Amino acid sequence: MKMQEIRALSTAELQAKLKEEKRNLQKLRFANAISPIENPMRIRETKKLIARILTELRARELGIAPSKAE
Repeated sequence: MKMQEIRALSTAELQAKLKEEKRNLQKLRFANAISPIENPMRIRETKKLIARILTELRARELGIAPSKAE
């Protein structure tokens, strides 16, 4: 999910997506601890997605407009 897609979502949708992705990350970590998962990069991608969502939520909280560079 790219930043443009994240910015298009409402705040409530972002919070729901954040909750879902945190749950997904927990499942991936647990599965990887039991036996190595097929694609361990999914853990990294999920963590980055969570960070992007948190960044957008914080920017909205502060009232910061998105930059045009992206």
